[in-house]
Amino acid sequence: MPGRPSRGVAYAVVGVIGLVFLIPLFAMLEFTLRQTAGGYGPDHWLALFDPDNARAYRPLFQGLGNSFLLAVLTLVIVLGVFFPTVVLVHLRFPRLERALDLLTVLPIAIPAIVLVVGFAPIYRALGSVVGSGAWTLSLAYGVLVLPFAYRAINSDLQGMDARTRAEAARSLGAGWGTVLVRIVTPGVRRGLLGASLLTIAIVLGEFTVSSLLNRVTLQTALLQISKSDPFVAVAVSLLSLVGAFLVLLLVSSTGGAPRRRTRRGSRSNTSQESSS
Repeated sequence: MPGRPSRGVAYAVVGVIGLVFLIPLFAMLEFTLRQTAGGYGPDHWLALFDPDNARAYRPLFQGLGNSFLLAVLTLVIVLGVFFPTVVLVHLRFPRLERALDLLTVLPIAIPAIVLVVGFAPIYRALGSVVGSGAWTLSLAYGVLVLPFAYRAINSDLQGMDARTRAEAARSLGAGWGTVLVRIVTPGVRRGLLGASLLTIAIVLGEFTVSSLLNRVTLQTALLQISKSDPFVAVAVSLLSLVGAFLVLLLVSSTGGAPRRRTRRGSRSNTSQESSS
């Protein structure tokens, strides 16, 4: 095809991009293998899983548990509240889509420190009612992930022609709950997977809001541990990056396989019919 790079050029570009991402990871691994007396060894990795160091690393495990809890709660907000709202606006109130799009851009346009200033009085009032547990950060994180979740979901909604399918299902007697679960959700599966991945990545990597609101999360715990043991802090950061990369591969493979199987199945059926 004219204008398309050759396979060798494509492999070279992918290889260069891969090195850009892998070199910092190898540098982090090399740093964690350094020994204080010189040389290299797995001492810092073994110390991370040593029960005798559980007390010293208690803030790290507490922050890791809080971040996973916040990721789950924020996912519930995105999938249980925000996703139905986007679908409702898209199907029933299309005139409000531009306003919703503008509203979801605000968490990016407004600096994080300004958002915290706005969150602070809300969390003071919230703390007197439900307490000041780390789980309350999920409300703030739900606001932070809106721009990314909205665009991942809305792009699939536009591509699947959700209005036409919803009208067809409604004409056959389906309720709005059936339309949402059985018609719209399968069509935006890749968008939902992308929104979920972005939500988890943002929650696990967020530092400013949790630090200024005095909540213990993975990032604030890493900062605290790095003051006494930087090797363990870098090791945990490396594990989180590798874990996020594996989740990305899982999401990509899950989203793409069914469509390819369907196409191959349809082609085989067509060839069988033509031969017969």
